[in-house]
Amino acid sequence: MDFPKELKYTDQHEWARLEGEIATVGISDYAQERLGDIVFVELPEIGTETKKGEAFCVVESVKAASDIYAPMSGEVTEINKNIEDHPELVNEAPYGDGWLVRIKVSDTAEIDDLMDSDKYKKFVEEQEGSE
Repeated sequence: MDFPKELKYTDQHEWARLEGEIATVGISDYAQERLGDIVFVELPEIGTETKKGEAFCVVESVKAASDIYAPMSGEVTEINKNIEDHPELVNEAPYGDGWLVRIKVSDTAEIDDLMDSDKYKKFVEEQEGSE
């Protein structure tokens, strides 16, 4: 399982990469592995306002449909159109071509509330141990 150091993570298994005031958002390697083969992704429309911790997107796998929660508040400025036709990219490259959206963050300080890769790795290990 991969935990890239440059990313920040939520306890719902989303990741964010902040570049200036734009955050690229996706689901973690752990999340895609737990979901299984992803068959459909319902992305928000460009211009959608996100609120930290609220659902803004849905990922459907052969096992279940799962809400994806915004790691930060802001406005969706870009969606990954490639995953509409190729949802398997979320499984194949969750931190690369499988990203979901880009958000213009309204409060960049919210990134401080997210876990770094070491904390997230420990969080995942604790979840695995409690099952």
